Amino acid sequence: MRVCKFGGTSMADGGSIKKVMEIVRRDESRKYIVVSAPGKRSKADTKITDALYGCFNALDGGDFKDKFAKVTRRFCDISGELGLDIDISAILDGVREDIIKARSRDFTASRGEYLSAVILAAALDVKFVDTAGLILFSKDGELMLEESLSRLRAALDGVERAVLPGFYGSMPSGEIKTFSRGGSDISGAIVASAVGADVYENWTDVDGFLSADPRIVPSPKLIECLSYDELRELAYMGAEVLHPEAIFPVRRAGIPINIKNTFHPSAAGTVIVSNVRHMGEKSVITGIAGRKGFSIINIQKEMMNSEIGFARRVLSVLEEEGVSFEHMPSGIDALSVVVRDEYLEGKLPSLIAALWRATEADSIDVQSGLSLIATVGHNMTSRQGTAAKIFEALAEKHINIRMIDQGSSELNIIIGVDTFDYEKAINAIYTKFSVD
Repeated sequence: MRVCKFGGTSMADGGSIKKVMEIVRRDESRKYIVVSAPGKRSKADTKITDALYGCFNALDGGDFKDKFAKVTRRFCDISGELGLDIDISAILDGVREDIIKARSRDFTASRGEYLSAVILAAALDVKFVDTAGLILFSKDGELMLEESLSRLRAALDGVERAVLPGFYGSMPSGEIKTFSRGGSDISGAIVASAVGADVYENWTDVDGFLSADPRIVPSPKLIECLSYDELRELAYMGAEVLHPEAIFPVRRAGIPINIKNTFHPSAAGTVIVSNVRHMGEKSVITGIAGRKGFSIINIQKEMMNSEIGFARRVLSVLEEEGVSFEHMPSGIDALSVVVRDEYLEGKLPSLIAALWRATEADSIDVQSGLSLIATVGHNMTSRQGTAAKIFEALAEKHINIRMIDQGSSELNIIIGVDTFDYEKAINAIYTKFSVD
């Protein structure tokens, strides 16, 4: 049994939805389908989710009617292209009134997935099952996984086939709550875990997970198989094929993920499993990914290494200021904290002042313009000279390394470089390892 999630490009218009229908009908094991809101039809187009956020922002203005009219036209066009025998206009009128009544940003955004699921269920002539009341969040907005799994099992028990909207669930009050962007991946993973799927298929617009960003590295290799751990490292560092939090519901249930291309369904795609060592020989690294937009807070103090609780005080300040960190490399008399620039917006002066008070440091300075690059792979642990090869690749291109960090699992080596060297550094590392 397969649970399938189809992304925004797969649901963008009637033509792409017809491809989705062909894929579902081709294999009777594809029982439960989770969908995103319609995505862009072209580069100049607007995603429905973004259009709905615009509708919410216009609720107190004078152009809500015009903005929602664009959403209405989009879904009416899709329904017409599919030749559906449903009164989509009446459904959209009801959604419009519900948005005005709810006056909720999350509820408004969720209607893209809701309408996508209603349309696909009608097109496939299968049951529509709303995830409101099935995927549950606590009053603090945290996913209640066990309760969600239980509710979904009960709702889908005896249901032969169904279409469900992704991206949202509900709070204890019944109010709609959405995941972060790309959260339909998480919804699909929760459904797959709930029904005990054999495979969770995640359908998108690429043939699978690539070993590097194709916008930076020309024609990077497709990764045929990788582990959950490798996927999480790559996804967290910017590889955007799958939401990084979508791993957890299926990982605990031992369900493999298969990344597939709606527009090239015959391609094998990428399979994500618990352990890939049984898959045979692999290259030293699995993939390279990175992110721009980091700063380093450098704290220096003589005899820091003998001062008990120094790092704890630094972390306490970050917690009190509401700032999370990525890495914390340290030396005998120095400690550095790597933070995303977005987390420092409006907080940097008070954060630095609090660090001075808490640490009584000799010096504190902030360096911006940092990008992080992760070289990821299970085989790195059994091959000598992997780190040396990374450093050699960068040295050959005269790229300065501003930070080095290696996780305790030895699954990745993360280096920091100046942002103006970011693309050049990724190309240098990829080229160095691809000539093996």
